[in-house]
This record gives sequence, structure tokens and C-alpha cells, in this order.
Amino acid sequence: MSLLKNIILLSTILIINIFSAQQKEICRYIKTPTGYLMVLRQGDDVIANIENLAKTENIPSASFTGIGFASDITFGFYDFNTKKFNPKTFYKVEMGSLTGSIAWNEKGASVHIHGVATDDKFNAYGGHILSLHVGTGSMEIYIALNETKLERKIEQPLNANVLQLNCQQ
Repeated sequence: MSLLKNIILLSTILIINIFSAQQKEICRYIKTPTGYLMVLRQGDDVIANIENLAKTENIPSASFTGIGFASDITFGFYDFNTKKFNPKTFYKVEMGSLTGSIAWNEKGASVHIHGVATDDKFNAYGGHILSLHVGTGSMEIYIALNETKLERKIEQPLNANVLQLNCQQ
């Protein structure tokens, strides 16, 4: 009977440990001497994670670069006549380059990203990124902080969200 109790006790502890390990949040970023290193995993929304980092860490402004695998990416080419992006989505690609900036607007953190993605035939696609999700593997993003808080504002006649500079500083 004592052996049966020990087996049940050990089984219970093992099950609790398995469920606890599954419920632990995976670390998405760490602080570095110059900013942050973010490592995102399969299914993560890249833009949302960068926006959340900016809000959580109160980042005044930053630039970033990255590489990794994408399950899907939507590029947008800006049509100056209609004043909106024409989107095109690609699936199962590798990000050969990801670059962007973090600033602020009236809605909160404003992330502007461009990149180049390649498919399994080495065809490359690139431009302004409207949406990006991590595919199998991971995506590494290196964020370099700026001390000055930067803002974006909609400028006419383009109706474009443009980074504003204060040259009087």
C-alpha cells in the first residue's frame, strides 16, 4: 500500500510539473546595453509584439533590424492616387531583411517596417510590411534605442503617416 501511495504521489507531482511548465510564459525579449533583443516564436504577431514592447518599456523611439522565418507576410505598395496601400500576401518565406522604426502617434506606439522576404525558389519580395507572423523556427529582432521621443503625424496631401523631426533641439 505504501508503494502505491508513493507512485500516486510521484505521478501527481509529475503531472503538476508538466502543466506548470506548459503554462509558463516564454521570454520574448531581454534588455541589452544598447536596447533590446527580441526572439519571437511560431505564430507570434511581429508588429503587435514590437508595439507591446514599446508600450511596456516606455521606449521613446528606436530603430530595429531582424531576420527569421515567416508563416505569412503582407506587403503594401502605397498608391499615391488612392492614398492607400495595395496589399499582397506571401506564405512560408524567410525574412532576408527586416528594418524599421518605433515612434508615437495619437493612437500610441507607431511601428514602421520594411523588409525583403524570399521563397523556397529564392524569389525575393519586399516593401512596406502591413502584417507579419513568425513561421516555423523563430524571428530575431535587434532594437536600438534613441533618447528622443519621436512622433508621426498624418501629412497631406499624401495622407501618409510621416516621422516628425524637431530640428530646434
